[in-house]
Amino acid sequence: MKYAGRLAALLFITAFLITSVAFVKSNDLFFQIKKQLTIFSDVYREVATQYVEDISPETLMKSSINAMLETLDPYTVFIDEGEQQQMEILSSGSYGGIGIEAGFRGDQIVIIAPIEGYPAQRAGMRPGDIIVSVNDVEVRGMSPEEVQRLTLGDAGTEIQITIRRPALDENITFNLERERIEVNNINYASKIGENNEYGYIHLARFGQQTAEEVRNKLIEFSQSGSFEGLVLDLRNNPGGLLNEAVDLIDKFVEPGVTIVETRGRSENHNSTMVTSEPAMFEDLPIAVLINEGSASASEIVAGVFQDLDRAVIIGENSFGKGLVQTIRPLSYNTSLKITISKYYIPSGRSIQPLQLDGSRGSMPDSLRRAFRTKNGRVVFDGDGIEPDVAMPGQTSSLLDLALQQSNRYFFFVNDIISESDGEPDAEMPDDLFKRFTRSLIEEGFTFETPVDRHLAAIESNIENFSKEESAQGNLEELKALLRDYKISQIYDNQEMIEHNLQIEWITQTLGENRRNEALLQIDENVLKAIQTLSNPFEYQTVLRP
Repeated sequence: MKYAGRLAALLFITAFLITSVAFVKSNDLFFQIKKQLTIFSDVYREVATQYVEDISPETLMKSSINAMLETLDPYTVFIDEGEQQQMEILSSGSYGGIGIEAGFRGDQIVIIAPIEGYPAQRAGMRPGDIIVSVNDVEVRGMSPEEVQRLTLGDAGTEIQITIRRPALDENITFNLERERIEVNNINYASKIGENNEYGYIHLARFGQQTAEEVRNKLIEFSQSGSFEGLVLDLRNNPGGLLNEAVDLIDKFVEPGVTIVETRGRSENHNSTMVTSEPAMFEDLPIAVLINEGSASASEIVAGVFQDLDRAVIIGENSFGKGLVQTIRPLSYNTSLKITISKYYIPSGRSIQPLQLDGSRGSMPDSLRRAFRTKNGRVVFDGDGIEPDVAMPGQTSSLLDLALQQSNRYFFFVNDIISESDGEPDAEMPDDLFKRFTRSLIEEGFTFETPVDRHLAAIESNIENFSKEESAQGNLEELKALLRDYKISQIYDNQEMIEHNLQIEWITQTLGENRRNEALLQIDENVLKAIQTLSNPFEYQTVLRP
């Protein structure tokens, strides 16, 4: 009895000490918060009332808040009343704009994904393009939400947006017309393959009812003949609702499997998400397509499938956004979007780049941590999701961009179709590239290069400081050589131009369903997915090396 009494007393003292320590720590934290708020309030009052010039208290406070939040990750932002209304517009899936999703890459605002079929995508904007300015307003220092707000407006109004493409290291300006943006969860779904034995679903985002819509499509595929595999296209899908991503995974993975964990500073922000419903298609072979425009919920789906060796991932590295935000309402109809935790997928890795600001390439691969999938394959953290089968991305050239910006493909193909009386099923002429090239040369098509700007500067200097005819003659020779170089670029990029002409021909001559079918037949990533699914040995070799 004495021993039991002593033990009880010891346990009580231990519990009391632990509670006391926790209380002291908590009390100390709240004391520090109170102390610092008092100091800040004093400084704010003095500056607002005593500074030599009048200062708007609202502007001063917003600057103070933004400066504080800039020391954290870029996704923790203050949302004032006007921005909150814009966020509601964007989340509704219907708004006036150019069809882009913006995000951070380091301290720069980049395009996560242009929405297919809308002004930004049609003009040639791509995932990873750095946004420099919108309507001559520099975006450096802004949040993605603020930049997104600049792009919104009534359908039919014009917008000028300047981007920098890292592969070209050039600033490029686009003049676009806003359109009514309507974003569906499923962009396109159909049977594909030589015998229509594979299902194809292109998910544009993870909105309400996404998982249920996918489930219905899967049932349609299984009831319409042979269904031997699925191509899930998550390219340019910027994410959305986590619960929809989890519910989608549930359709393909047996119950009781942990698929996503969120871990944060507070226990309240920690959670574990486990598959719960019987898998409808547990053994169905899957190929998932991703690219740099696949972010957040898209990366979770791709990463979970990869970690569980449940699908072959094909394409390019994903965007890399593994932070969880929640919106906390504040006074006067404002709010704070704050990062509260990180996502972790089954292998234990995070999809967030090693730096919270989302920057890449600043740490060598040797410092990235290795993890293992269910079958023992080695995967790494810190750089989004790396595909199992890497596919080359789109080529970047000033020629390609100039052709896209000036709508050369559209107008040329449109003229050819008009000449043939606009027959909807007219076959694409074999000599289309030749005729296109001839039209470019005859019309004096050109595109600006850094050399053009240097020659212009030289010519200006010659006109101002020299009257020598020989100098002007040499300059004209250089211009002629540059013209020849630009023409040679057309022939050097024949494969790319022919591919774009083929896409434009299909787009203008076929109805929506037949157009989508035809475009999939020339999509290298889709063709690679079909090849992988149709070869069980190749499929299993990826998942069980």
